[in-house]
Amino acid sequence: MRLARVVGQVVSTAKVSELAGTTILLLEPLENTGSDDSICAAVDLIGAGIDEVVLVTTGSAARVSDEAAEFPIDAAIVAIADTVVVHGTVTYSK
Repeated sequence: MRLARVVGQVVSTAKVSELAGTTILLLEPLENTGSDDSICAAVDLIGAGIDEVVLVTTGSAARVSDEAAEFPIDAAIVAIADTVVVHGTVTYSK
C-alpha cells in the first residue's frame, strides 16, 4: 500500500459496465517528486474527498473487496488516513 493525497476527480459517462456507479479520483503520492507523471487514477471504495490522505492498493490487491472483485482496476482507495506518524513524529493529522 502507498499513501497519497486526493487532488482531483475523473468524470466519465462512457465506461465499462463494471465501473458504473464508481468514483474515480486522481491521486498524488506523498513522496511526489513534482512531476505530473506521478499523478494516477484510482477507484474510490471508501468515500474519500479532495485533499484527504488515503491508502491505495495496486495490482490484484486493488480488487480486495467483494464490491471490487470483478472491477477491471489496478488501483483502489481502501482507507482514509486520520494520522500519519513517521519515526515518532506526526507528519499528517486530519
